[in-house]
Amino acid sequence: MASITRKFASKKQRALEILVLLKRLYPDATCSLTYASPVQLLVATILSAQCTDERVNQVTPELFARFPDAVSLANADREELENLIRSTGFYRNKAKNIQGACQKIIDEFGGEVPKQMEKLLSLPGVARKTANVVLAHAYGINQGVTVDTHVKRLSRRLGLTKETDPVKIERDLMKLLPQPDWEDFSIRMIYHGRAVCKARNPNCRACKLAHLCPSAKTFEPTLTQKAPALLAE
Repeated sequence: MASITRKFASKKQRALEILVLLKRLYPDATCSLTYASPVQLLVATILSAQCTDERVNQVTPELFARFPDAVSLANADREELENLIRSTGFYRNKAKNIQGACQKIIDEFGGEVPKQMEKLLSLPGVARKTANVVLAHAYGINQGVTVDTHVKRLSRRLGLTKETDPVKIERDLMKLLPQPDWEDFSIRMIYHGRAVCKARNPNCRACKLAHLCPSAKTFEPTLTQKAPALLAE
C-alpha cells in the first residue's frame, strides 16, 4: 500500500491509512478491562471514569466476587460498596450510579443490560463512552466510536477533528471510518496514546503515524515527514 503523505490527501484518506497502521501496530488490541458478563463490563466502565483501567482491574476481582450480578450490586450495602471501589476515585458518586443503574436494569430491563443505545443512556452514570464500550465488547455492536481522553487527544493532534466535545469528536470520526472498525479504532488509539502519543511528552520520533500527523512538527521541529518502513510491502 502506498503511503498517503501528500498535503492534499483528504482527511478521510489519512484516517483510513491511520486505521491500517494502527491495526498493524496493535493487532491484538482489545478492551483492557476485566469482566465476565455485560453487567460487570458496565460497572467496570463506570469505575474507569477519571481512573486507569489498571486500577479498575485491581478493584473489580474483590468487588465481583462479593457482588457478581445486577441483583447483588443493587442490594449491596452502600458503605461496603464504596469501600470496595474507593481507590478508583469519586467513589460515592460511582457507587450511587452503579446501584441506580443495576436497579433500573432489574426493574425495567428484566435483569439484563440492554443492547440499545437509548436504553443504555437512560441508566445512571452512563454516557455515550460507556454505552459504546458495553455495546461493542459485550454484544459486538458498533454503535459509535468510544472517545476517552486518549482518543480525544490523538484525534485532535492527527487533525481528524477540531472539536473538543467528545460527542462532536465521535460524530467526526464516525464520518471518516468504516462502521465495523469504529470500536477497534478507539481501542488502538488508546494503546497508541499510552505507548507513544502521551499527553505531556509525545514520542514523535518513534511514532509510526508521524508522517500523517500535522502536530508532529509542533513537538519535534526537526522530525522528517518520511513514511515509516511499516508501510512497505
